[in-house]
Amino acid sequence: MSDQPVAAVAVPQSVISAEAVTVALEAAVEHAARIGVKINVAVADSGGNLAGFLRMPGAFIQSIDIAIDKAYTAAGFGFSTKKWMDFIGHDDGMKFGFSARPRLVVFGGGLPIRVNGELIGGIGVSGASEAQDEECARAALAAIGATE
Repeated sequence: MSDQPVAAVAVPQSVISAEAVTVALEAAVEHAARIGVKINVAVADSGGNLAGFLRMPGAFIQSIDIAIDKAYTAAGFGFSTKKWMDFIGHDDGMKFGFSARPRLVVFGGGLPIRVNGELIGGIGVSGASEAQDEECARAALAAIGATE
């Protein structure tokens, strides 16, 4: 071990604000209502911690945890949950290994949340088709001026 002191013991980590979480959740739900679907939507901060959740009345109960896990996966890895299958490809070891991981979602509806290129969280939508879930998530990102 070196006798040199550590240059940085702590580093700053940006996270999505509570205000942005509220706006994103409401925007996703409003978009879902416009297209005629019922969703569950979750936002996680950049550490994968749940920052907010909304469930539309009538949305599938089973989709609650799926939405939360999509947000967790997108925040934790920094890319869309839909891109997981492209990443895994035909590697059977990765398919079996990752499928055994709790909370990892490998289908669409989870997007990272970035501001000025910096990852600040993830959003997960579940309850409609994969394409509709992603559409609602993108509406949320647009409402807060974020990108994936």
